Amino acid sequence: MTLKRSDDPFICPNCGADVPAGAKACPECGSDEKTGWSDKTIYDGTGIEDPDEDDFNYEDWRRRESGGAPHKSSMGWLWWLVAVVVLVMVVWLMIR
Repeated sequence: MTLKRSDDPFICPNCGADVPAGAKACPECGSDEKTGWSDKTIYDGTGIEDPDEDDFNYEDWRRRESGGAPHKSSMGWLWWLVAVVVLVMVVWLMIR
């Protein structure tokens, strides 16, 4: 489906977003008249994967994105420290 650029706002035939008057491409999905308002336009030339939701493996993606290093939270020890301080304060208030 090919639409010409319009002087009036219109609805993107690919994603249904409002396209402002005179826009060269859809602000939501990136479809444009050159690509024929293609479903795959948003990913053209960006190197972004478009995995199928059912086949997407988050752990594998996270491993690849982090260069194989395991994900470690640097804030974990802080929460334990806060919990211990709060517990000590509660016990101190009960004794007092």
